[in-house]
Amino acid sequence: MKILDRYILLQFLRTFLFTSLTFLSLFTLINMVENLDGFMDKGQGWGAILQYYLFAVPQILLITSPVSSLLASILVAGRLAVSSELPAIRSAGIGMGQLLYPFMIGGALISGLNLMNSFWLAPATTFRNNDFERRYLNKQQKNDLDRSRNLHILEPGERIVTLGLLNPDMRSADDVSIEQFGPEGVVSRLDADSLGYNRESGEWVLSNVSERTFEGGRERFSSLSHLPVPLTLTLKSLAELNLRPDEMNINSHWEYLSEKKQAGFAGLERSSVKLHTKFSLPFASLIIILIGVPLSAKKKRGGLATEIGISLFAGFLFLGLQKTIATFGYNGVMPPILSAWLPNLLFLGVGYALYRYSPD
Repeated sequence: MKILDRYILLQFLRTFLFTSLTFLSLFTLINMVENLDGFMDKGQGWGAILQYYLFAVPQILLITSPVSSLLASILVAGRLAVSSELPAIRSAGIGMGQLLYPFMIGGALISGLNLMNSFWLAPATTFRNNDFERRYLNKQQKNDLDRSRNLHILEPGERIVTLGLLNPDMRSADDVSIEQFGPEGVVSRLDADSLGYNRESGEWVLSNVSERTFEGGRERFSSLSHLPVPLTLTLKSLAELNLRPDEMNINSHWEYLSEKKQAGFAGLERSSVKLHTKFSLPFASLIIILIGVPLSAKKKRGGLATEIGISLFAGFLFLGLQKTIATFGYNGVMPPILSAWLPNLLFLGVGYALYRYSPD
């Protein structure tokens, strides 16, 4: 790497770090002002509050990285133009393509880190914070109750387990039924008030059970206070039944969608859009640099204020566009993969046009 490329790359990465920390502090402060009373009312100390906001960092950085990348590229390129370094660089025969090179290297590094964040780190920390809100702040996420009802699990041996309501602790369920099927239909059915896991015996136990068996056109009925049942279901898989798309790592999310599609489930558009967004959003930080550098690689009368205004407008326009287009994917108006990638494609087109017609 040339000395000039290294110089620009370091300037870009330093500015990106500064802008990321600025947005992180701003988002955290706004959220804290809104929720601090709730933390205090629920008796949560400063240690729990600090831990909550530390776990929120990966998700905030993932969302704000495109804006931070755009702002950093505009500020660095604009600084080169204002300080007359850019005319000197161009007089040495360096065109826009070569000028973009160190910025794109920086953008690629940021996108690579964001991919790891999007795939594994952000889902894990989001799950932790959502679980904290459910347990200690009594917050119910939108649609959580609907998603916790009437969950059907196919067990080996032609058994179907239906959980009427998965409890917030993700370790037990209410209104449970287990149907055993044979060649001619239902062989037996268990209906219970609840299902819980006994850690000492390592078994699932039904409580207040009604048992019906069907044989030769006759039905037999019995009731039990407790009944251990052998299930392949584990505590981990039970907890994963109610995971939201934002709480799944890339492997779990992919497997979840594959299993649901094979089972013929409908209404998977939102989860599909979320999956493709885990790929598309990290690359936005790289694509949006194509707008920032050509846009600011010339002197402007407004100076720094104009640079910041342009970058904030374009960055938040991208985030707003992404949310709006994702809604079309959620509602089935647009294919999920297109709704996830369309904002990137639009900004890539704008960036190419700016690069194509920028003066060398």
